[in-house]
Amino acid sequence: MAEDTKGRQPIPPGKRKMLQQCFEAGSSKSASGNFDYAAQMFTQCVVGDPANLLYAQNFLANLQKKYNNNKSGAALAAMRSAKSKGGVTYASKRKDWLGVIASGLEVLKLNPWDTGTLAEMANACDHLQFEECQIVWLKGALEADIKDPEVNRLLGRALAKQGQFDQAIACWMRVQQAKPNDEEAHRAIANLQVEKTIHKGGYEDAESSTEVMADKQAMADRQGTGGQRLSPEQQLEKRIAKDPANISLYLELADLHVKQEQFTQAEAVLKRGLEASGGSLEVREYLEDVELRHARHQVLIAEKRAKAENSDEAVELYNRMKNELNNKELETYRNRCERYPTNLGYKYELGVRLFHAKNFQEGIRILQEARTDPKRKGMVLFWLGACFEAIKQYKLALTHYEEAIEHISDRSMDDRKRAMYRAGCVGMDRVKDYEKAEKHLNALAGLDFAYKDVGERLDKLQKLREDSET
Repeated sequence: MAEDTKGRQPIPPGKRKMLQQCFEAGSSKSASGNFDYAAQMFTQCVVGDPANLLYAQNFLANLQKKYNNNKSGAALAAMRSAKSKGGVTYASKRKDWLGVIASGLEVLKLNPWDTGTLAEMANACDHLQFEECQIVWLKGALEADIKDPEVNRLLGRALAKQGQFDQAIACWMRVQQAKPNDEEAHRAIANLQVEKTIHKGGYEDAESSTEVMADKQAMADRQGTGGQRLSPEQQLEKRIAKDPANISLYLELADLHVKQEQFTQAEAVLKRGLEASGGSLEVREYLEDVELRHARHQVLIAEKRAKAENSDEAVELYNRMKNELNNKELETYRNRCERYPTNLGYKYELGVRLFHAKNFQEGIRILQEARTDPKRKGMVLFWLGACFEAIKQYKLALTHYEEAIEHISDRSMDDRKRAMYRAGCVGMDRVKDYEKAEKHLNALAGLDFAYKDVGERLDKLQKLREDSET
């Protein structure tokens, strides 16, 4: 059997809406203690969108609550899940990676700490390039035994790919503790320390003071909690412990982490707040925003690595992560548009992501709904032009680029230059309206003669006009 399509794929709006409804129902039932019903809902979510980080996290968290975090699941779980485990093995041999995940979910319903199954699901995600969910399943396996050297090895590799250097180092240190002579662990720690230095001030630094500890006692010793003044974060944690239903405290603490670019901690705090609030929309949307910022930082790390290494693997990883980010943003803004149908700003953001996802027809429809937004009218017109150009409606594209130039202010000069350039190119190469093309390219050259190939285009345009007149 051929391998499943790699990377997260766009989901039709109708299916996405259905999955979101399942997720909301699952969150509500889990908060009220109906864990079995919640598990059914979350299973539908994960099967429907196995690359969705939030779906995978909530699937596991619900089952862990169901079994009171006993680390063993249901009675006779191994015997009762034998058939589903066979399904995991069979699917893995056939390289049916989606089948591995679907069968694995049934095993986890009986024991969410089944290390072998979680590792198989993580391996499936690796083949499918669902990196975030690969990490979710491996972290679930690590909760069963934090000192397991092989799980730490797999998680360390996965975290390193995502640029989460401190967490990756912590995993490799645990491998080193279990296997002092492990060459891969020594090499990985050294390499990650170098990469962390290169990306100094990076995006996961706050993990280093806790994740590198072997256990909680060592962490307490290092923090020196005896009589030491509490940090603002620690003070808020104490206030949350006293008043766990106060949602504003979770938001305030998450905000502190975000300001220090400690996105992993902010996400963890907001997930606790989401659970404590029974699925508060305010908390959920803040969590969505933090996850997007986190993903953007990871793309930036991948871009820097691709430029530094200039290897096919690094470039491929950067391009894949960039596409994943666009899909994540697309999903977020689609959900926002459904919640707030009159918000034109969300429609604009969704339209841009639809363009990048090559869904041009839907992009045109959404952007046309947003064109009455006075704040973004120029850029709405620009992206409409880009969509029309992509579907080879060149006259419509040129019209929209020209309108965009009129509405983009001088304060957004880079965007205005971009619109002038596209209008000149489409007029010259596609519509063959050399007069309009010359007008826009001359205007651009007057602003920035070094912009892309504008000088060469003007020379070529002059020759084309001369040839057309002879």
